[in-house]
Amino acid sequence: MIALLQQDPLAFALAFSALLLSLALHEWGHAYAACRFGDDTARRLGRLTLNPLKHLDPLGTVLLLLVGFGWAKPVPVNPWAFRSYRLGLFVVSIAGIVINLALAVLFALLVRGLFALDPWGVALTFRGEGQTFLGVLALAFFFASSVNLVLAVFNLLPIPPLDGSKILQSLLPLSWHPFLWRLEQYAWLSFLLILTVLRGPIQEVLRFARRVFFGFFFG
Repeated sequence: MIALLQQDPLAFALAFSALLLSLALHEWGHAYAACRFGDDTARRLGRLTLNPLKHLDPLGTVLLLLVGFGWAKPVPVNPWAFRSYRLGLFVVSIAGIVINLALAVLFALLVRGLFALDPWGVALTFRGEGQTFLGVLALAFFFASSVNLVLAVFNLLPIPPLDGSKILQSLLPLSWHPFLWRLEQYAWLSFLLILTVLRGPIQEVLRFARRVFFGFFFG
């Protein structure tokens, strides 16, 4: 998104606003699902909200802007309070991902709609050879779609404490769960690996996901 800032500050401002809302919706999804399954920890701590300031993680947000993937502040949940532990763990973990995928599709459809309205202006804006109002909107929506796709795919990775690890955990034997929950205390090590050894492979996965996703929508 830093490249977008250099290309078009207005489009960057719009896309960054969409990013903040997307992060908030992701975490709100976790909080809402947890409440539905009987755990009100997030609600009591003020996390059942769409206020981005309640959900932002400074490092995760900066990384989204600089390297293309990142995270928000995890919503605290107590899985032992779920009415159905295994199902609750699965639904709560996947809720934010589903929201981000839905937003990625919505923004991609908006780009297609704007292109249908002003194909010349949108193409001109995307190439950086000029701009129209609809073209700037389309560019912002394109980056918003990309960011939501990245958030969804990145969080699907089965690396503690990312959502994908808990989705996988919900499918594994219950006897493994105490050990898997203990791994959460080493989240700092996971993030260190993500920023170093795993950075290249993760970026390749995200590039592949974007290529398939946008290839489907835009050819």
